[in-house]
Amino acid sequence: MELLATIATVLPVGAEEDGGGSFLVSPDLGLMIWTLVLFGITMFVLSKTAFPRIGEALEKRANAVRENIEAAEKTRQEADELLAEYRQRLKEAREQADDIVARARKASENAVTEATADGKAKREELVAAARKDIEVETRRSLEQIRKEVADLTVLATEKITRKALDGDDQKRLVEEALAEVDFSALAGSEVSNN
Repeated sequence: MELLATIATVLPVGAEEDGGGSFLVSPDLGLMIWTLVLFGITMFVLSKTAFPRIGEALEKRANAVRENIEAAEKTRQEADELLAEYRQRLKEAREQADDIVARARKASENAVTEATADGKAKREELVAAARKDIEVETRRSLEQIRKEVADLTVLATEKITRKALDGDDQKRLVEEALAEVDFSALAGSEVSNN
């Protein structure tokens, strides 16, 4: 209020009547000086009270923005690192999966090869056992045939001669009859047929 009173005393009372208009449109030198002085005082008061607070607020805001940018950059770097780590782990997992598939394939091939080899070995064992059984059976059959031929020879000789033969005659007749029969041909044909 004092300021307005001071301004009113400085201004001429009849200024409106002299110029015929407002004192703001045609200011005089005194009004300009007082306006500049008041502007200076206002600026001084603002610079001591308001501007430091405004500066602090702007500085805080700038720091907050800078911190947010730094945090965003740090977060982006961490995300890039996590992405690179994820890609590396994914690559390792794919390599491990490929390795597992390759080992499984190789193991299955080995199992097939072993099963084939075991099957062949078992077949060979069975064939060898069957041949051995055939040979044993062939020998037994040949022995039985020899005994029957010998018995039949003795029986036929007794019937033809109508007398009983002694042991030496029986032995001689059996040997002659057996010599006439080719048992090796019988044994060979038996083995080749089976």
